[in-house]
Amino acid sequence: MKLKLIIGTILIAFYSSCDSQPKNNTKPNILIINIDDMGWKDVGFMGSEYYETPNIDYLASRGMVFTNGYAASANCAPSRACLMTGLWTPRHGIYTVNSSERGESKDRKLIPTPNTTILAPEHDIIPKLLKRNGYKTCHAGKWHLSKNPLEYGFDINIGGGHNGLPSSYYPPYKNVNIAKGNSQYLTDLVMENALKFVDTIASPFFLYYSPYAVHTPIMPVDSLLPKYKKKAPWNGQGNPEYATMVDNLDRNIGLLINKLKERNLFDNTLIVFTSDNGGLYGITKQKPLRAGKGSYYEGGIREPFFFVYNGKIEPNSKSEVPITNLDIFPTMLKYAGIENTQLELDGANLSSVLEGETETFERSLFWHFPIYLQAYNKKDNENRDPLFRTRPGSVMRKGDWKLHYYFEDNGVELYNLSQDIGERNNLATINLEKKEELLDDLKNWWKQTNAPIPTDLNPEYRE
Repeated sequence: MKLKLIIGTILIAFYSSCDSQPKNNTKPNILIINIDDMGWKDVGFMGSEYYETPNIDYLASRGMVFTNGYAASANCAPSRACLMTGLWTPRHGIYTVNSSERGESKDRKLIPTPNTTILAPEHDIIPKLLKRNGYKTCHAGKWHLSKNPLEYGFDINIGGGHNGLPSSYYPPYKNVNIAKGNSQYLTDLVMENALKFVDTIASPFFLYYSPYAVHTPIMPVDSLLPKYKKKAPWNGQGNPEYATMVDNLDRNIGLLINKLKERNLFDNTLIVFTSDNGGLYGITKQKPLRAGKGSYYEGGIREPFFFVYNGKIEPNSKSEVPITNLDIFPTMLKYAGIENTQLELDGANLSSVLEGETETFERSLFWHFPIYLQAYNKKDNENRDPLFRTRPGSVMRKGDWKLHYYFEDNGVELYNLSQDIGERNNLATINLEKKEELLDDLKNWWKQTNAPIPTDLNPEYRE
């Protein structure tokens, strides 16, 4: 009788303990992997036959790949601000890195919109919201939105500051403040510290893994160079030094996957993989996409993009639905069970697409860039002109149609991406009805977002 009473007491205590924290136990861990300057085809699962990314390819196979995945901006800081806030660029005012007056003044017809360089702290961004809802939050790698990510909702900061790139991937790193470890190469050291976080933290946690790689400076991992020097170039990809950086990054992501599995965390972790903008044209190319980082042609904004969440997202699935990194925030809120935030986000909750409930998603995507960004190679580029990767303008995509609008000359380009993914055949003078439809939509979007339109002429401009 006493034995039954003791057993009964133990069982009651056990079930009471389980009932006391069911919400915490069911919340998924959240991992966002945001690579720096990795192009649409810089990975094996998107078709590269030059770069070797077996760990990233494996991870992609465990979830849904979006073939029409985009960054909300074509360069680093604004894209990261969009991801963190879930807002279009006009709502946070970060359009580029440093000054908006890029390139020579004599080549700029308009006075560009002033740029914001630090994300306003009043924005209720991803780590702030997750921290308020019981998550332990960690930033690992490149931040680029302020001097200190700890002031924006992160509990732990591994190497993040306002710098957009490291002075060196080898010590001394100079502008990257990071605790020393067993690793020397910066990508390895960032992951070494991130693994310590995962190894010691209790669920639920949010890890924003945002390595400096594969941004310049191009500094190879010497042990990997012989392998890529022996490989034949493929489709505009053939830089062996850059390839070693991609390879090493992939190895580190493999270590992270293994750590999650070792701690039985993988199955209850929502994982998002993407890049902040297109690949650096001249270092790597994304054929048949046009141009690269800094351009609003497809090569500058279309990214490798996938979601993984065991039991919710079907492995080896694909979607052609156009998405952007703005969609990460609302989708993450859905799976974390966080409601009534009163946030007005510009992205969309993708859970119905991820769980196979819908195959279409009707909405337009917009990009706004009221400033200048100079070319980095005037002799080898696929931009609108050789002087600038982007001149002030806006871009939108609606269905298969994509429209470019330029403020200097009211120039319009119109492409049907289903027939012309390389944006070579401008249909603006042929399909006038579609051009006007998209222009009306774009002008309405300008009003809705209070998007700044530069109109003042630059007195130093010389035609």
